[in-house]
Amino acid sequence: KVGWYNAVLQPAFHLPYPDDTLAFVVLSTPSMFDKALKPFVNKERLKIIRDPVDQCVSHHLSRVKEKFPDQKVDVIFDYEILPSRKPKFLAQTAAHVAGAAYYYQRKDVKLDPWGKKKIYGVCIHPKYGGWFAIRGLLLFPDIQVPFLEQSAPVDCVSTEEKRTELLEQFNFHWQDGRYRDIIEVKERYSEEQKAYFATPPAERFRLLGLTQEAQ
Repeated sequence: KVGWYNAVLQPAFHLPYPDDTLAFVVLSTPSMFDKALKPFVNKERLKIIRDPVDQCVSHHLSRVKEKFPDQKVDVIFDYEILPSRKPKFLAQTAAHVAGAAYYYQRKDVKLDPWGKKKIYGVCIHPKYGGWFAIRGLLLFPDIQVPFLEQSAPVDCVSTEEKRTELLEQFNFHWQDGRYRDIIEVKERYSEEQKAYFATPPAERFRLLGLTQEAQ
């Protein structure tokens, strides 16, 4: 429910819907690369002008909207920002309150070793660890669900030591991706997918076999 999200944030970040409004957090799993992105690129080769992943997600969420012709469906993507430069929604907070993935933050570590350093939090999924992404929100403004019960996310990094290690790796060594394997995972990105996301965005077109003209 939108109210679960708004309840844990300052008013500046609230979503402008009644508390009982139904919303879905959309995640992409490791298989998205082969099952969705590559077929999308092959099919829409000449129409890809921005980020291929963003366009792929947009395409599939538009198709979801089409499945509900009698409903108003609002979509907010993870990359969208307000004129104030703030994100339109805080993806990790949304995933946590929806019970999709646990958002580990500095406050989850009792013996804080970082002093005055800025420490960012990170979501970990009980099945995919850090090998997933939060892509968007689907909101159904005309559907109110007052009796929907909130499910807590799975606290899969449950020891103080592991939480400290997770935040340390994510904040200071995120490039090597070790934080993604903080727990035993069922599935992770393929080598091809790792290479894609490790490549600067401007050079990703070449990896997918897209020409500069298309870009």
